[in-house]
Amino acid sequence: MKKRSRAARSAFTLALTVALTLVAACGGGGNNEPAQRTTEPEKSASEAPEETMKPDAPLTKVKIQLKWVPQAQFAGIFTAKEKGFYEEEGLDVEIIPGGPDVVIEQQVVNGAADIGVTSFDSLLVNRDNGLPLVSVAQVLQKSSYRFVASKESGIDSPHKMKGKKVGMWTGSQQFQVLAFMEKNGLDPAKDVELVKQGFTMDQFFNKQLDVAVSTIYNEYHVVLESGVKEEDLYVYDFEDAGVGMLEDTLIVKEDWLKNNRETAVKAIRATMKGWNYAIANQAESVDIVMAAVTEGSTTKEHQTTMLMEMAKLIKPEGFTDGQVGLFVDDAVRRTVDIALKYGLIKKEPDLAAAMDKSILEDAAK
Repeated sequence: MKKRSRAARSAFTLALTVALTLVAACGGGGNNEPAQRTTEPEKSASEAPEETMKPDAPLTKVKIQLKWVPQAQFAGIFTAKEKGFYEEEGLDVEIIPGGPDVVIEQQVVNGAADIGVTSFDSLLVNRDNGLPLVSVAQVLQKSSYRFVASKESGIDSPHKMKGKKVGMWTGSQQFQVLAFMEKNGLDPAKDVELVKQGFTMDQFFNKQLDVAVSTIYNEYHVVLESGVKEEDLYVYDFEDAGVGMLEDTLIVKEDWLKNNRETAVKAIRATMKGWNYAIANQAESVDIVMAAVTEGSTTKEHQTTMLMEMAKLIKPEGFTDGQVGLFVDDAVRRTVDIALKYGLIKKEPDLAAAMDKSILEDAAK
């Protein structure tokens, strides 16, 4: 329908008023009771008063940088976008895929992204090196790291890793491995042969590693999906060993947060809502993720398992919806202590500056 001009609307309104006045005068009878209308005139949107015809406010653009390629590790973000949670907060969110050559912290510092997904220990390292970054929500509450060894290897205790080839990711991802070694009385420089492990399990399958590092939500299940049975593996949980470090956390640049605090609160509120929805509706959320992945790069079954395992790390037993994204002081402290012990950071961090807990608190209001 075309909009009438203001003059046309005024003429229409005047004519309607006169007509209704005549109806009231003729139909009232002699008992002074109001005349009854069988139908109520309907006003279309174009006939609404001028002041109600305000255009919608433009959405605020926000870029979220993933630490890896699209997968169920980030299901909460994809679900929040697909279900309209960001839009409900007035945000137009662009999700930027990561990869092996993408440095999340640089993306955020350079302004290529507003919010980034990185590991908490990596945040500590980059702050120690002078980058003005701050975490606004802690996604993973437990370490995802597991060591796996085949039963054939006979490595039925950490001490039997001595003299063996042990896989280790590099970058800022090796420190949980080093802490595990020391916790179990092994000198990583002398007692084991540390081997740089790729982001597949091929070295483990090809017997190039006696012990491989994996995440419970991804590589561990790659092993199982290859046909290896759980009962044929020795599995060592870094969290149970007391050396688990915090992983996925959401970071922003300090000055961006200062100038866009309300936007940050809205983005975190929608993201945590997305994670709670994804955890409660896993089948639907996997379908949402599968629409974003590169065709042929993964399977729905693998992504289903990934989200199931991620849910346990994000919302461990006893956690409520409102606690998703929370900074747990003991876990933060343990991560800092390991980072200091192995020289990942040179000095005690200012945790009050490294984490802004108030964003999540305001998002909960």
